[in-house]
Amino acid sequence: MKAYKRSARVAELIQEKMVEILRDIKDLNKGLLTVTKVKLTDDLQTCRIFYSVIGTQDDIKSSEKVLTDNLKQIRFRLAQSVNLRRTPTIEFKYDDSGEKVIRVFELFDKIEQEKKENESSSQE
Repeated sequence: MKAYKRSARVAELIQEKMVEILRDIKDLNKGLLTVTKVKLTDDLQTCRIFYSVIGTQDDIKSSEKVLTDNLKQIRFRLAQSVNLRRTPTIEFKYDDSGEKVIRVFELFDKIEQEKKENESSSQE
């Protein structure tokens, strides 16, 4: 028996190929774009590609526009590089989990700093 579902294995393959495909798109160089996750439905018909961008809000918006403008080309290139009976439809979703993690760590640092300030003021 296989260790995990076919859709998970195909999603990994799509993620590998998507990194190569997106590297070749010229206008995506404004921010550092990373494919963070690929979710594929069990019937292999719909593919959600989660990405993050390191850069300004303008870089994020620009990357989103470039991805949507080049969606047909990206799907065509994916069809060429992955041997599937039917190429799944692609949806790009911005993944802001990295920003959330940074915010949580900032809050932890702030709490730690306030704790130290309270300890130093109570000792005086």
